[in-house]
Amino acid sequence: MCDSDQKLRQALMRIAEVAQTAVDSGPYTDEDDSKPHGETMRGSHTHAGGRNAHCSIKQLPDRLVEKAAKTAISINPVNRVSFGPIGAVARGLVLSPAAISVLVGKYWGPQQRQLTVSFLDGGPSDLRRRIIQHMNAWNQTAGISFVETRGVGKVRISRNQAGYWSYLGTDILHIPSNRPTLNLQGFTMNMPEREFHRVVRHEAGHTLGFPHEHMREELVALIDPEKAYDFFLRTQGWSREMVDQQVLTPLSQDTIMGTPPDQDSIMCYQLPGSITKTGEPIRGGIDINATDAAFAGRIYPKVSAERAPSIQAGMGLADEWSPSEDVEVDEEMVQ
Repeated sequence: MCDSDQKLRQALMRIAEVAQTAVDSGPYTDEDDSKPHGETMRGSHTHAGGRNAHCSIKQLPDRLVEKAAKTAISINPVNRVSFGPIGAVARGLVLSPAAISVLVGKYWGPQQRQLTVSFLDGGPSDLRRRIIQHMNAWNQTAGISFVETRGVGKVRISRNQAGYWSYLGTDILHIPSNRPTLNLQGFTMNMPEREFHRVVRHEAGHTLGFPHEHMREELVALIDPEKAYDFFLRTQGWSREMVDQQVLTPLSQDTIMGTPPDQDSIMCYQLPGSITKTGEPIRGGIDINATDAAFAGRIYPKVSAERAPSIQAGMGLADEWSPSEDVEVDEEMVQ
C-alpha cells in the first residue's frame, strides 16, 4: 500500500470514529432554528427586524439519507471516498443514516455545471438578480454557477420561512419541488450589502456542498460545551442536541479537504469569547476569502480534471414531509 493510500485509510478510520460518536450522542431533532433573541455578538447574521441568528444545515429525513448518498456518488464518484468500504470496514460499522450523513461528500461533480434557481415567493426582479449575483461570487474561481429559471429550479429560495439555512450540496435533488432548498428570512433590497456578502454567499456555499468550517476538530476544541449550550439556548433557542449537531461535533482534521482550519472562512461561524475556553472569540468569516476561493476552484475546476478533493458533509436539522412527496432522482436530474 502506498503512503497516500495509508494516509487515506487512517483518515477514514478517524472519520468513522467521529461518525460513531455522533450516532452515539443521540437522535437528531427537528428543532426550529429561528428563535434568536437577546444576546448580540460580533458579526452574527441579523434577520430583518434586527434579530441575530446562525445558519443551520438542513438534513434529509432518515429514510432518504441512503438514497441521497447514492445520488451524490452517481453525480461525483469522488464522494464515495468518504463513504466507501474502507471507513466502514475499519471499525466494522453498520452505517446508520446519522453516520452516513457525516461520511458522504455532497458536492457536485468537477465538470462545468449550472444550477438553476427559482424563487418560491417571487420577489422583485432586482432583488432576485442581486441574490444570484452574490451566489455567483463563488464562480470567480469555480466552474459552477447559478442561473435563474422561470420554471422549477434545482435551487429553490424562500424568504418567508424562519431562519437562514440550506440543504447540503446534492441533497437538494431529494427535496419536493414545492419546498425550498435554501431560506433567506426577510431579505429585501434594504438589507445592508454586508449581509448579502455574509449570508447569501455562505448559504450558496452550503448548496455547493461545503459544510461549516467551525466544525473542524481544532476549532471545536476551543469551545466550552456548557457555555455553548447556555449561549445557543439563550440566543437561538437551540437544545443541547442541536448545539451538538451544529457546533460541537467535529469533522476529522485529516479529511480529504486537506486545508488547515480557517477562522476567517465564509463557512465559519463567528463565535464569541464568552463560550471559548480561552476567552478569545472565533473570528468567523464575513466574505469568501482567498482560501475559500482557492478551495472552490479545486473542487469545481474551471477546466476539466480527472479528480477533485472530497469534502465531508455537515450534520444539521432534520426536515420532514410525507413519503408520498419523496423525489425519485433519475438520470436526467443529475445532469
